[in-house]
Amino acid sequence: MDFDLPDSALAVQEGVAAVAAKYDHAYWSRCEEEHRFPQEVFDDLGAGGWFGLCVPEEYGGGGQGLLELAVANMTLCASGGVAGTFFYVTTPGFGAMTLTRHGSAEQKQRILPGLAEGTVQFCLALTEPDAGSNAIEIKTQARRAPDNPDEFVIKGQKVWISNVENADWMVAVTRTIPAAETRERGLPRTAGFTLFLVDVKEALAAGTLSYTPIPKMGSNILHSSQVFFDDVRVPAAHVIGEVDAGFAVLWDVLNPERILAASGGVGTADAALRIASDYAREREVFGRPIGANQGLQFPLAQIKAKAELGRLMTYKAAWLFDQGRPCGNEANVAKLTGAQVGWEAANQAFQTLGGMAYSKEYPVERIFRDARIAKNIPVAEELVLAHIGTQMLGLPKSY
Repeated sequence: MDFDLPDSALAVQEGVAAVAAKYDHAYWSRCEEEHRFPQEVFDDLGAGGWFGLCVPEEYGGGGQGLLELAVANMTLCASGGVAGTFFYVTTPGFGAMTLTRHGSAEQKQRILPGLAEGTVQFCLALTEPDAGSNAIEIKTQARRAPDNPDEFVIKGQKVWISNVENADWMVAVTRTIPAAETRERGLPRTAGFTLFLVDVKEALAAGTLSYTPIPKMGSNILHSSQVFFDDVRVPAAHVIGEVDAGFAVLWDVLNPERILAASGGVGTADAALRIASDYAREREVFGRPIGANQGLQFPLAQIKAKAELGRLMTYKAAWLFDQGRPCGNEANVAKLTGAQVGWEAANQAFQTLGGMAYSKEYPVERIFRDARIAKNIPVAEELVLAHIGTQMLGLPKSY
């Protein structure tokens, strides 16, 4: 149900669907089996301007917003390329959205045209071995270079960083004031964060940045890696926003990430429901289609209803963000419902296909694996529930 979507979003839906239709389930499954980046899809979407939707027109982009970006991601995932949600989270989300709102004039001029053309890729480096959901406690440190006050030196370790192997630029979240020092000085817990643009290929060539892919269960179209900063030098001109005041910028990274993750979950539900429904109409047992049995039909119908609710909440959260209005509550609710319905749909599709769900002849086993991780990333379901409990219900803090 897409009524009330603006014409711009409907045009995005149609355009991305036309590109996605060229790549069937078998294509995505081959990429997963081969651990291969779906370069053909990425190039097609980039050439069509579908990654530059939220880049301002003066830099060659579409001048649109997060709503259109969420619709694009939902459409791609609904086509069956559910792991393709990383395309929209990493590059337009972390890159274009962040720089459009918080980048300097020089940063925008240098990077946004490539984002609009689909020739530049991004990644985000936030999570650390001892600081996942509790981002306040990150330890990766940036300090002024002793030999050059116009440079910073970054040292530390990140984990579960997606797409670093393809990225041209990284948004690196650092501490310029350690957490312990903020407590000693009586500063707010969110003080002392600084976000940097790191030239990934330059740092890799210099040997100061390195990464190690983590073997994982699904979404192997790109790596998720441990990343090591060994005195990575970054010009002060690459600070995003202000030194020590990066947490305000970070919220404008995290909320779009959650909204885009929600759109990916709803798109995943669309894909899984289509596979399950098609199979349930065609598969006959005891002389009738299995879809005629309420034991299969009703669970699918329930999930369809949840998908439509998740879709509307995703649209609402994205619209609020585009209006510059607070959207933290809506982003969290959208992420929770999108992740849950994506997983429920994949799980029920698995049950609908029975033993055939294990067969690689069908894409259910791939979607099943890819859908599960959304309940854990980009923020754990439990932390989202804690936010809803404290911020929306006014309950005492539980952690």
